[in-house]
Amino acid sequence: MYLIRRHLFAFSITVFLFLPAIAGAQTWEDLTPVQQKALAPLSKEWDTLQTLQKERLINMAKRYPQLNAVQKQRLHNRLEKWSKLTPEQRNRAREKFQAFSKTPLAKREQVKQMVRQQEAEKLNTPATEPALADTP
Repeated sequence: MYLIRRHLFAFSITVFLFLPAIAGAQTWEDLTPVQQKALAPLSKEWDTLQTLQKERLINMAKRYPQLNAVQKQRLHNRLEKWSKLTPEQRNRAREKFQAFSKTPLAKREQVKQMVRQQEAEKLNTPATEPALADTP
């Protein structure tokens, strides 16, 4: 029991000592240039994000240099869309993601295929232009 308490105490001290360093690295200016490039779509709202969100995004940005150009563009597009969502929309998206990840793999694949088909149909369907009013 003594040994467990001792390790727990040592761990607590370590976390306590490094918390200022972790917290200090959370501002946009403290990010590395690579991290800033990877997370650029979130630059305006970075300082309003929660610490856990920032940490997850920073971890994601570590993989950014290994991505090809298409993957980098996809990441930026997704971050751009995410940055435009309201907090309620973000919460709904998180809930949907969690529910989706709990569904069986076969069902997930069916849903993914259905979404792909719907997106392809949207791309193939010509957009209807509004009729112009007759003007003399």
